[in-house]
Amino acid sequence: MQLVIISGRSGSGKSIALQALEDLGFYAIDNLPAMLLGPLMDELRDGQSLRSAVAVSIDARNLPHALERFPTLLEDVRSRDIHCQVVYLTTDARILLERYSATRRRHPLTRDTEMTLAEAIDREEDALGEIRDLADLLIDTSRLSVHDLRGRITDQVAGHRREGLTLTLESFGFKRGVPLDADIVFDVRCLPNPYWDPQLRDATGRDDSVIAFLERYPVVDEMAADILAWIERWLPRYRASQRSYLTVAIGCTGGQHRSTYLAERLSRRLAEKHAGVRLRHRELGLQLTLPAPNDAKDR
Repeated sequence: MQLVIISGRSGSGKSIALQALEDLGFYAIDNLPAMLLGPLMDELRDGQSLRSAVAVSIDARNLPHALERFPTLLEDVRSRDIHCQVVYLTTDARILLERYSATRRRHPLTRDTEMTLAEAIDREEDALGEIRDLADLLIDTSRLSVHDLRGRITDQVAGHRREGLTLTLESFGFKRGVPLDADIVFDVRCLPNPYWDPQLRDATGRDDSVIAFLERYPVVDEMAADILAWIERWLPRYRASQRSYLTVAIGCTGGQHRSTYLAERLSRRLAEKHAGVRLRHRELGLQLTLPAPNDAKDR
C-alpha cells in the first residue's frame, strides 16, 4: 500500500496537491485527525479494501496534542510495511499574506481568536514543525502555478519509486532568493557571466551560444568537476540514510545562464549512472525527468 501524507502551511496548495492525487486514483481524505492515521491503515488493509494508494492531509486544523504525537504515529505506520511519503508544502510568508488578502479568506488559526493574519502564519509554522522536520519532500510553492504544482505532485510523488532516491538538480537566481526546498546549495556567481555580452543576454544556459561561451573558460570545467565529485562522493551516504529525495540547487545571479548550464551538464552526467535524476530550472519554469540508464547502479 502507498500512503502519501500532505501537510504544510495554509494557502500553500495542499488542496490542489490532494486533488491531483485523487485524480490519479488515490483515495483522498482531507483534514484527517492525526490520531486516526493508524486505524485508517488498519481498516484499508483488512483484506476487504481495494485501496492500494491513499492520500491524506494532516495540518494545523488538528488538535495540538495530536500534532505533537505525529512522529510516533508516523513511526507506527511505517512499521507496518507501508510505503509512506510525507510531503510538506511551504510558501514565503509575504506571499501567503498577499494570497489571503486577495481571496479575503480567513486563516484557520484566526477563527475564534484575536490573532492577526501575520501572527497566525507564524504560529502555524511552529505548530507544524514536527511534520516539517520529518518530511520526505519539501515543495516551495511560492512561485508555482496550479499547473506547476500538479505537475510536481504527479512527477515526484505519485511517480516516486518505492525504493531509491530521487535526485533533483535545480538552477535558480539569487536575486529571487534561495529555493526553500533546497537541501544543498552551490553558488556559482564567481564564474564568468554571459549576461555582460549583449549578444548573449537574452539567451539561456541551454543555448549553444552560451554553452560555447562558458566552455571557453577552464574555471567552469573545474567548478563542474568539483560539484560532480562532491555529489557522487556523498550520494551513497544520503541514499543509505533512507532519504527519498535530495535537491541540489545551483545558483547564479539571475538563474538564466551559468546555473542553468551547470544544472544541465551535471544532471545529464549523473543520469548516466543513476536512476531517478530530475532537472528543474526555477527561473525558466522548466522541469525534466531524465531517462534512466539501462544499467543504473542504484535501481
